[in-house]
Amino acid sequence: MPPRKSPFFELRSGSVDTLLFVVKTTDLDAIRAELTRRFEATPEFFANDTVAIDVRRLAADERVPLADIAQLLDSVRMRPVGIVADAAQQSWATEAGLPFLEARDRRGAKANDGEAGDEAGDSAGPSEPAQGNAQAQASLALDAASNAASAETQPAEPVRVATSAQTLVIEKPLRSGQRIYAKGDLVVLGLVSYGAEVIAEGNIHIYAPLRGRALAGVQGNHDARIFCTCLEPELISIAGIYRTTENPLPADVLGKAVQIRLDEEKLMIEPLRLT
Repeated sequence: MPPRKSPFFELRSGSVDTLLFVVKTTDLDAIRAELTRRFEATPEFFANDTVAIDVRRLAADERVPLADIAQLLDSVRMRPVGIVADAAQQSWATEAGLPFLEARDRRGAKANDGEAGDEAGDSAGPSEPAQGNAQAQASLALDAASNAASAETQPAEPVRVATSAQTLVIEKPLRSGQRIYAKGDLVVLGLVSYGAEVIAEGNIHIYAPLRGRALAGVQGNHDARIFCTCLEPELISIAGIYRTTENPLPADVLGKAVQIRLDEEKLMIEPLRLT
């Protein structure tokens, strides 16, 4: 007779999505400087996100102090939960005291450096191709993520798009867990769902409800703006100055068409007159 189920807890098999922080160098000072540069303008972008430290890009004779890297990630409010390593690396990677995890990234960890994007955030996950037509790449990446999300057991995967400094147009809705980065302006024609994130060095235009996070001017562009036709966000930010749902939006802008801009160090949210 099978044992009775416990009313207090259960152990079940399952899968949890996490970001990958792919280590490409043993220079801890360089890693620290790059983390500071990338995240000081957007302190909330990866706040409390879980991350696995991936060391598979390192050469066979290279080692890094994983405990120190875990502390660096914690300093930018990311939460290290494990290590992704090749079998030969596991002997020294155990020193960090973190468990080993299996990565399900589609691209090989030993991808050529020329294929790896250098946009903000790609150090925390598998990179997308950085060459060719940016909009075509975005469409392919979103199609792949949408197909994965259609399976009941597979949540939507994060999406990062390496682009040139031109306007990037996304025509498909963004599901929870998807992220889009644009070096120029970003135009989204579909819903940005709860848990989805859009980030741009320039302006962001969303011609649909914004329910996730939108971060414009992330490299310190105080003139950047966010435009959307239905404002219901988890977080909005321009040049690192942000506002979350902990501070409720006024009734005259909540769910309305608005523009968001900076006035000195204050976010201004103003209704758009579309008729």
